[in-house]
Amino acid sequence: NMSLREHALSLFRSAVGTVQPTPMLKRAVKLQGDRCPQLLVKGRAFPVKRDLYLVGFGKAVLGMAAAAEEILGDHLVRGIINVPLGIQQSLQRAGMQEMLLKPHSKIQVIEGAKNNLPDPEALRGAVAIQELAEGLTVDDLLLVLISGGGSALLPAPIPPILLKEKEKLTKVLASRGAAIQELNIVRKTLSLLKGGGLARLAYPAQVVSLILSDVIGDPVDIIASGPTAASSHSVQDCLQILTKYNLLHNLPDSVEMVLSGSPSKPTAPEDYSHVCNIIIGSNTLALDEAKHQAEGLGYTTLILSAAICGEVSHVAVLYCQLIRLVCLGFSGLGEGPLGDDMRGSLLQLAAELEIPGLNLAEFLQVLRGLGPERPVCILAGGETTVQLQGTGKGGRNQELALRVGLGLHRAQATEVSSPQVKCEILFLSGGTDGQDGPTEAAGAFCSPELVDEALQEGLDAEAFLSNNDSYTFFSQFQGGHHLLVTGLTGTNVMDIQAILIRAT
Repeated sequence: NMSLREHALSLFRSAVGTVQPTPMLKRAVKLQGDRCPQLLVKGRAFPVKRDLYLVGFGKAVLGMAAAAEEILGDHLVRGIINVPLGIQQSLQRAGMQEMLLKPHSKIQVIEGAKNNLPDPEALRGAVAIQELAEGLTVDDLLLVLISGGGSALLPAPIPPILLKEKEKLTKVLASRGAAIQELNIVRKTLSLLKGGGLARLAYPAQVVSLILSDVIGDPVDIIASGPTAASSHSVQDCLQILTKYNLLHNLPDSVEMVLSGSPSKPTAPEDYSHVCNIIIGSNTLALDEAKHQAEGLGYTTLILSAAICGEVSHVAVLYCQLIRLVCLGFSGLGEGPLGDDMRGSLLQLAAELEIPGLNLAEFLQVLRGLGPERPVCILAGGETTVQLQGTGKGGRNQELALRVGLGLHRAQATEVSSPQVKCEILFLSGGTDGQDGPTEAAGAFCSPELVDEALQEGLDAEAFLSNNDSYTFFSQFQGGHHLLVTGLTGTNVMDIQAILIRAT
């Protein structure tokens, strides 16, 4: 009889395990035949006519490259990857040998982008990748490994723009309130490699990109700014954004020169038939694995969405109300006026959150049929945002868990009707990269009892939340027992949430 906590932990671990670089690549990529070798990627065959090269950039690319080199063997001629500063040392310290390249590897590793910002080291790596791509011929095959964080690791401003000029422009845009999409359009327009640039430079070689997605909906032209995907934006779009933020008339000369020298209308769509972009890992994949595991543990399991987004305080309300609705259903009161009220407010909340592709009405219909005879597991994933009010230490997953704990505590305090069936409830939220904000935790667990138990230790959950200090709360409460600590995982497909409910 395992505890809900042990169950939740094993679901989280299996979800992260399935998007680990090594198993993920081995599932997706095979090399077949000796005389006329073929690279098989998810069932598609690419003949290796002459030489096979590899480039990559992103937070999970070191492990992806190590697995790729093992699969490709002697067919790999040369590789260059750009990875975050210090990652080899961190993985070494964590004993994650399988994520590191072997001695005598044919892949050169360049570390850069300190604090996830483009820097001269990242630029040096980008230039090396550019030169490799430009030298390829029609018989070569270029394998490109891409994961989140790849954008900062591939800075290559179009000459004569300097890296610091491009950086300054993006900073000014951000300070004037430009959205991330707008920043990316400007970045792509001023870049040699982003927005399909890398694929254009590698032409006529065959380009095969293996992508680990850390973006909701897995859009290949957005992940790492889409170096191997046709850009859906033109110079015109870039100029519009610069006009909107009042920047058109004080641009550096170099930026003006590049913008005026570019065709203003999108030119005839370029031929990207030599490119194949394949998503090999995503939040959806991780959730499917967790669902498979939960069903094995006897849970009725539902996936809510892999695209949960919005402010944590609103997302916490959504989760609290779902939990209360399941408990209401367990006690046979789900069909009364209280259940109808909850369903109504849930639908309204979901409409406000605008979660892409979520059909909540259908989801609530499935919940209606669930009784107390089997425990219920609801899984979800995505990436929430926190609006900082305080100066505390935390991350979006720990804050979400604490807010859900507080919400459930308040709901219990106000519910007058005592349902016949008592529910045991556990909520978990964690980052699949093993890092939640600037802390060593990946996330946290909570239950409805959390707030009362913390008060007995003299900890006021509400006070910690108002200072965005969820990490300090969880590390002081019960000796940090409610923190989810996994260490660096070497992968990243955003966050995962699990709700476990069983009748007691």
